[in-house]
Amino acid sequence: MATTDQSDTDRSAASTDNTARSAILRTDGLAKLYGELAAVDYVDFSVAEGDFHSVIGPNGAGKTTLLDLITGGRKPTAGSIYFDGEDISDLDSDELVHEGIARSFQITSVLDGLSVFENVRLATQAVEYGSLSKVDTLLRSVGSHDVIDEQTNSILRQVGLDDQAQLPAQNLSYGDRRKLEIGIVLATDPKLVLLDEPTAGMSIDKKHETIDLIEDVLADATVILVEHDVELVMQLSDQITVLHQGQILADGTPEEIADNQEVQDAYLGGHSNE
Repeated sequence: MATTDQSDTDRSAASTDNTARSAILRTDGLAKLYGELAAVDYVDFSVAEGDFHSVIGPNGAGKTTLLDLITGGRKPTAGSIYFDGEDISDLDSDELVHEGIARSFQITSVLDGLSVFENVRLATQAVEYGSLSKVDTLLRSVGSHDVIDEQTNSILRQVGLDDQAQLPAQNLSYGDRRKLEIGIVLATDPKLVLLDEPTAGMSIDKKHETIDLIEDVLADATVILVEHDVELVMQLSDQITVLHQGQILADGTPEEIADNQEVQDAYLGGHSNE
């Protein structure tokens, strides 16, 4: 009995510690309904500032829809989304970029007809001038703004594409295209970055290279990762949320998730942290 009491005390203390931490993002009763289907089913979701927070679950669990709602790609049927204490539920994707939220690989498409430099410069300049869509206006003065050019060059160095700056984006290899997409996100100077399967289609070596790059260049940002590679998630994450049928099945540290029998049964299929 004494052991059980101590365990309850430990769990209570951990819960208090998590509650006390500053949540940079939270949702209250967030839902996205399509008729009788609930893609996201009245979810209360919270991400602590500075965390690498992963969202996992089987196909159809609602992971991408949750990211769509947070980043303004879809509007919620019910509930609210708060970022840095501000209700952002009604903001569009472009507006959220200026609030400090970026979604990798979906915030903006790589423009194949432009050079690597111009793609990153466009994102850098867009934040400065308030729009991600005015391509003609933004590119009209390429080369004329020294500060923006230097910021662009700095980002290209960080993602390892400075030697390909003048190459058309369409000529990049698959892995380098991913680097460019990370560079575009980095150019918006985000506080919160949402990554939707950033290593999909990559070899093991390329996966680790991409994750190392993400951890390096986004070290000062809070990261939400959707990823099917459970081993990778377990290695990277501070916290993990497991979605199942649009609802949160479990939330906790990698160790807690690996030891959760409900998660084992619904998704992990016997994965162990040993």
